[in-house]
Amino acid sequence: MKILYTLLLCALYILPAYSAPISNNNPDAILGNWKTSEGTAVVQIYKQGNNYYGKIVWLKEPNNPTTGKPRVDAKNSDPAKRNSPLLGLVNLRNFSFHKNNSWKDGKIYDPKSGDDYSCKITMKDPNTIEVRGYIGISLLGRTDVWKRQSNL
Repeated sequence: MKILYTLLLCALYILPAYSAPISNNNPDAILGNWKTSEGTAVVQIYKQGNNYYGKIVWLKEPNNPTTGKPRVDAKNSDPAKRNSPLLGLVNLRNFSFHKNNSWKDGKIYDPKSGDDYSCKITMKDPNTIEVRGYIGISLLGRTDVWKRQSNL
């Protein structure tokens, strides 16, 4: 009986440490390279002033298989930008840090559709972020899970 009591007591103290969400309120924790859930791109998140941005720094297929030339932003609504390379494209803009490991008030650009969306980012653990693009309210959107990359 004493052994059972000791095990239960240990579980009450140890399990919460493993199941609790991270309590990292470091605004710069998001800095670094993040691979999208599809594994087709890596986005480098960096800080400029007080805001956070992201640019595409790696593509699984950097060149168009038909032409052999670098992939471009062909679906951009601005015709002048349709020949801009995807590599180096800034697709995350103007995020600000909020409490509880979240960055909000930003925009995400989707080169597959050529559309801009409101966006928020939540850090789930030091190596995982959820990137939620949405229209209007956050309920009308899609979440993508990105993993930190230590090297490219």
